[in-house]
Amino acid sequence: MRPLATDLGAAPLIVLTRPQMGENIGAAARAMLNFGLEHMRLVAPRDGWPNPSATAMASGAGYVLENAGVFEDVAGAVADCDYVYATTARGRGLVKPVLTPEAAMEEARAMIAAGKRVAVLFGPERAGLENDDVAHANAIITVPVNPGFYSLNLAQCVLLTAYEWMRQGSEAPGVRLELAGTDLASQIEIEKLGDHFEEKLEATNFFFPPEKAPHMKLNLRNMLGRWGMTRSEVQTLHGILRQLVRPRG
Repeated sequence: MRPLATDLGAAPLIVLTRPQMGENIGAAARAMLNFGLEHMRLVAPRDGWPNPSATAMASGAGYVLENAGVFEDVAGAVADCDYVYATTARGRGLVKPVLTPEAAMEEARAMIAAGKRVAVLFGPERAGLENDDVAHANAIITVPVNPGFYSLNLAQCVLLTAYEWMRQGSEAPGVRLELAGTDLASQIEIEKLGDHFEEKLEATNFFFPPEKAPHMKLNLRNMLGRWGMTRSEVQTLHGILRQLVRPRG
């Protein structure tokens, strides 16, 4: 049994309520570990526990299953928790806040940072959580999906929640440029490339008629600056320009 990397209260507990298929439990464990969640609790798994199918499906996340707690009912599974979310796509006729996974995990991070223990309930594959289960929750998480087909696989739902948990605490930029071992070209390098383009294009009478030449040159400079080229790419374009005007023997 591999020791867990996170403290029990440092991340949300994932509680699978009456899960029916071992494969889905294993897939949920993989989804959890992909995004840094390691603490699973199981409420009355249909086929008992441990489950060989779950272990096979979990692959490298098997230790999440090995450390999973097993409970007879939801009340026992969340008894030590300060705040509980229930995941459901259906209206329940219960007065509770309804959050997206994004908003819920942002809220969960704040509560956990304040020392609270948070759990997220997921229902069985066939019908989801019952009202008696949801009654144990403080709030509901609903994934914004196609209203004409809102049924999510158990592991998919766990993955969406776990992804939002990690994303809320990630400093990874939304857009990243992979420079592949080279640097971005400096402004002076882009300017010299523009000079080279103008020189070669002037020789071919590209900037015609004369009254349009200033605007055409401005567009050229703007285009070169907008590309965000690397030094290697600038040198490649210099080489292309030299090669295009080289006399052929």
